[in-house]
Amino acid sequence: MNVPDVSPDYRTRMGAVAFAIAGILFAVYEAVAPRADETTLEGAASWASAGWSVAHISAIVGLILIPLGYGAIRGFLDGTPQERTAHLAAIVGYIGSGLTISYYGAETYGLKAIGERALVDGDPSLTDVGNDFRLDPTAMTVFALGLLLVGVAAVLASIAVWRSGSLPRWSAVPLAALLVVMLPQFFVPQAGRIVWGVLVAVSALWLAAALWRASRSRS
Repeated sequence: MNVPDVSPDYRTRMGAVAFAIAGILFAVYEAVAPRADETTLEGAASWASAGWSVAHISAIVGLILIPLGYGAIRGFLDGTPQERTAHLAAIVGYIGSGLTISYYGAETYGLKAIGERALVDGDPSLTDVGNDFRLDPTAMTVFALGLLLVGVAAVLASIAVWRSGSLPRWSAVPLAALLVVMLPQFFVPQAGRIVWGVLVAVSALWLAAALWRASRSRS
C-alpha cells in the first residue's frame, strides 16, 4: 500500500515566521519608543536614545516582513482563483512599505543626529529642524500614501484568505483592520499606541499560526 508523501511547505512556513516576527516587532516599536515633548531638550534626548533607534528599526523590519508574508500566502494559493489577489497584496504591500520606510529612515537617523546636536549645544530650538522635515508636505504625503497602501495590501490579503477556502476565514481580518488604522493610531495617547502594537502582534501571530497549520501539502 502506497502512503501519500506529506512534507512541510517550507515557503508557507517562512511566511508564517515572517508574520510572527513582524507582529512582535510592531509591539516592540510601540512599547520601547520614548515619548516626550519634542520641542524640549527632553524630546531631543528621546530622539538620541537607544529606545528611539530600536523602536524605529523594529518598525522598518516589520514593514519589510509583512509583504513577505503576503508572498507566502500567494504561494500557498498558487493555482487557485485567489492567487492573483494575494499576488496583488504582495506587490501593493512592497510599494507601501517602501514609501513608509523612507519616512521612518529619516526619523531613525535624522532625528537622532538632531537630538544629539541639541543636547551637546543645550539648544532645544534645534528640535524645530526635526519637526520641520517631519511635517514637510512632501514627506507627509509620501508617508500617508505609504500607509494607505500598507492598509490596502492588508485588506487584499484578507480577501484572498477569506475566499480561499483553505485557510480560516477570519485569520487575516484582524491584522488588516489594525493596519488600516496605522496612521490614525499615531494621534492617540501612548497607552493607546502600545495597545495597538500588542493587538498587531496578537493578530499577526494568529495569521502565522493559521499558515503554519496549513503548511503541510500533499504531493
